[in-house]
Amino acid sequence: MTRAFVLHPDMKSDRRRAPELALAEAVSLAAALPDLDVVGAEVVRLPKAQAGMLFGSGKIAELKGRFADLDVALALVDGQVSPIQQRNLEKEWGVKLLDRTGLILEIFGDRARTREGVLQVELAALTYQRSRLVRAWTHLERQRGRSGFGFVGGPGETQMEADRRAIDDEVVKIRRQLEKVVKTRELHRAARRKVPFPIVALVGYTNAGKSTLFNRMTGADVLAKDMLFATLDPTMRGVTLPTGRKVILSDTVGFISDLPTQLVAAFRATLEEVLEADLILHVRDIAHPETEEQAADVADILASLGVDEGVPLIEVWNKIDLLSPETRAALTVQDARTPGIQAVSALTGEGLPGLFASITEALDEERIEEALTLPFTAGRARAWLHDQGIVLAEADSDAGHMIRVRWTRRQKEAFARL
Repeated sequence: MTRAFVLHPDMKSDRRRAPELALAEAVSLAAALPDLDVVGAEVVRLPKAQAGMLFGSGKIAELKGRFADLDVALALVDGQVSPIQQRNLEKEWGVKLLDRTGLILEIFGDRARTREGVLQVELAALTYQRSRLVRAWTHLERQRGRSGFGFVGGPGETQMEADRRAIDDEVVKIRRQLEKVVKTRELHRAARRKVPFPIVALVGYTNAGKSTLFNRMTGADVLAKDMLFATLDPTMRGVTLPTGRKVILSDTVGFISDLPTQLVAAFRATLEEVLEADLILHVRDIAHPETEEQAADVADILASLGVDEGVPLIEVWNKIDLLSPETRAALTVQDARTPGIQAVSALTGEGLPGLFASITEALDEERIEEALTLPFTAGRARAWLHDQGIVLAEADSDAGHMIRVRWTRRQKEAFARL
């Protein structure tokens, strides 16, 4: 077991959450790795970050002594650490250092199971590593060439360029492999479009209880633990609602504040399941003291993914079994008065009938019949209509394809954007 110490730099300039709660989340992130033993944690107040060392000299000396006393081998900094800061702190403390991005990448690397998930994590890790090549070669001299244009570099520059090229080559190779996997996923997605079952996607902050709710609703056995990022790879199951209507339920990777941009980009293909959804269930840990802040982070990530605001969304206030009776009673009253919110306990099943009723109501959008005339050159638009399963009748005329459809307002708007 690697002995680790967690530090949360608290800078007033970017404070959004209580620093103690942010530290607790960072400790939970560290605990998500099986080979780490967290032996200490601390919030470090910082008026401003020091360019070369992040922390002040006095704090660095104090932490160096504590790390030695606790036999710490890994320092985890819950924030962004520049390559220069990382190199200087590792040299000063004599320990390995990981920032928040590096730690989340380690967790994703440990958890990814499917071929796509593994490739996505490798791609994100290489992108992150490429930005930090300066760390490995600072002991080598970097010289400008005699010509003054920098075409002939010193040994350090040469080595860094060689490493950068090697990483770029590997990135190209992984992207090619990912393209094949994504094409396969798109084929599956296209096949699902032909099945007249709407897709309901579960999204939410990590550890909000999505997988537990997924298991409760589907009878599946997806890994569900009180742990950040317990599941990474998306899972889909068919569900029959009490009315007899069938839907496809999709469980996705959990979100987190300050999710590394490399991971958002790498997992975009996986999260495209959300973009395809007919209904989104935003699962919230309503018992968490920062449930509002977590909900805001999820909303930001959904917006960055380009999720259409027209997609119906139900907020699922989960873990009501952890609330006091008084809070639960007040929540139930608010839930009853507020459309688009359902209070449930995925653990006990409380509130599930109301959630199923809300899903049924949200999916039963009013559909209208309309006649369309498409030119013979509009093959893509015609194929889209058939993929959606909304074509009632079709005939050809001199003007083009005469198509009668029955669709929802959202489908009509999506068609107009083609």
